[in-house]
Amino acid sequence: MSDWQQIKLGDPLTRVRRKVAVENGVTYPAVSVQMHGRGLGEKDPFVGGISKYTTLNTVRENDVVLRTITAFEAPAGVARAEHDGTHVSGVFITYEVDQRTLPEFLGLYFQTPAFWDEMQNRASGTVLRRKTISDAAFRAIPLALPPLSTQERIVEVISAVDDQITALGVEAGTLTAVLRRRRADLITDDSIEAVRAENAFDFSTGVRRTPDRAAGPYMTPYLRSANVGYGTLDLSDVLEMNYDPAERKKFGLQYGDVLVSEGSASANAVGMPAMWRDELPAPVCTQMTLIRLRALEGVCIPEFVFHWSMWAYESRAFLDVAGGTNIKHISAKRSKGMAVRVPSLDRQREMASELGAMESALEATRAEAARLREVRAGLLGGLLDQSITIDV
Repeated sequence: MSDWQQIKLGDPLTRVRRKVAVENGVTYPAVSVQMHGRGLGEKDPFVGGISKYTTLNTVRENDVVLRTITAFEAPAGVARAEHDGTHVSGVFITYEVDQRTLPEFLGLYFQTPAFWDEMQNRASGTVLRRKTISDAAFRAIPLALPPLSTQERIVEVISAVDDQITALGVEAGTLTAVLRRRRADLITDDSIEAVRAENAFDFSTGVRRTPDRAAGPYMTPYLRSANVGYGTLDLSDVLEMNYDPAERKKFGLQYGDVLVSEGSASANAVGMPAMWRDELPAPVCTQMTLIRLRALEGVCIPEFVFHWSMWAYESRAFLDVAGGTNIKHISAKRSKGMAVRVPSLDRQREMASELGAMESALEATRAEAARLREVRAGLLGGLLDQSITIDV
């Protein structure tokens, strides 16, 4: 027979109010609560005389902190040591946890879909983003609570997985830095004479999206800036518009074409590149928000175009040639004048092989981290619903 107890979430919790009167000119460090059990996060401090709040609530380590608004996001978390002495406004509720319950165990429970569903179902209000959850509704959420020794073991097991995920993240960060440094060294080799980019690559921009293209006999998938990420393509939302046969030929993508985001209000998105590898059946065309770079035959290979474009993004060389104020635009005209140091084709193949091996190592590390996150989610859910047993 299981020695887990079926209780209500509020049973081990005691609501606490550590009110602080806000004084003019005084700065009060603040925290908020992230969605889906991701814990507490920093936010801009409250400043007396500027903040609209006249009183705040002080947070202490191991408090359970609930954000009552936007309850559909399941915003509950546990304060860690670095959050001790921070403050929250009146839309948050803080609780102390009794000795039979590990705060870390509750923090894990807050990360489960079962808890998220309870929060959504118990929230009140007619507008989704304004739905709130009351203290009573939160405390009434059912919880299967194991003995303290089992809680400790569950926290230990999940923490070990988290440590490995963190280590893989650090490794991926190191590999990324090494890859970028090596790519920059190879692309900027000053022993090679520089040429204008238009003498190394073929440039093209797509067509403008207009109402008359919303229907027609030649509806064709096309890519836009929203589909281009940092070295990757997101093809989950590919739109269509009408391209006649001549336009399909002119603007249709070929394997190895590099797509560069032409403009954005965010400096981090300007010049973001990705390579097209025939992920979708042809024809697939482009919108004007992208610049298409294609290797000139006998001059360079597609992989060189890709790595040059990645370097131009990483070094902010694309951003340096962008015009505009609020929204930066590169334009094909500006990018054609950029300097490119084009080594021999054999050397380009050697560079592509070296950088490709480094990319493969990086992708493998990221894939392993993603796999572990999936394992963690399944393991946590199984441990808390008791479909997975654990030795204590």
